Amino acid sequence: MSGHSKWATTKRQKAVVDAKRASAFTRLAHAITIAAREKGGNMEMNFSLRLAAEKARSANMPKENIERAIKRGTGELTGEQIEEVLYEGYGPEGVALMIETLTNNRNRTVSEIKHILSKHGGALGTAGSVLWMFDKKSVIGIPTNALSDERELALIEAGAEDIQKNGEETTIITSLENLKSIKDVVESLGIAPEFAEHDYIPKTNVTPSKTAQENLEKLFGELDDYPDIINYYSNNA
Repeated sequence: MSGHSKWATTKRQKAVVDAKRASAFTRLAHAITIAAREKGGNMEMNFSLRLAAEKARSANMPKENIERAIKRGTGELTGEQIEEVLYEGYGPEGVALMIETLTNNRNRTVSEIKHILSKHGGALGTAGSVLWMFDKKSVIGIPTNALSDERELALIEAGAEDIQKNGEETTIITSLENLKSIKDVVESLGIAPEFAEHDYIPKTNVTPSKTAQENLEKLFGELDDYPDIINYYSNNA
């Protein structure tokens, strides 16, 4: 399996800084609302909600904000209707992009994403035009110094498909349905996961030219700043 997008790692490293922005709280609250709407407001019974709430707490979102977002999802509070929309697109030199959004206005979101992509030499793709280039997997991040040979073996026995060490961070990759069980094993080993989520992992990576890479960095910066986008992935090496 090819490695995780290098940008995905870079993006996570700056997540603490991003989380200080009000737009980040909006994204986190929307994710909680969606999770609660789909499978209920009980975190013990709704693993997706538990993950969303843990992510919000790690970003220092106030408890009352989390509870309010859950109540919106369960219908106890009324509010705007949020939906998940996945966009496929291309950056400069055909670099593939998967863009996950939470929006209350599809027309606004798609228009803005088209504008951002075209401004930096990219374009929005059609359904399925990019998706085939990625595998959707569960990923869990842990500190590399927390991983011993014995712990690595325990993770493999529990169903980890790949364990990628990248400096101070190690990414454990497993199937979508195995996220909870692997996360439970990680925590049983006394390791606090840095993140646990579903990601799109490129099957192969491409290496753009220096000029295209510079344009990609500008594109990524704008995608980071657009509040409707909760995550994005590329096959940029």
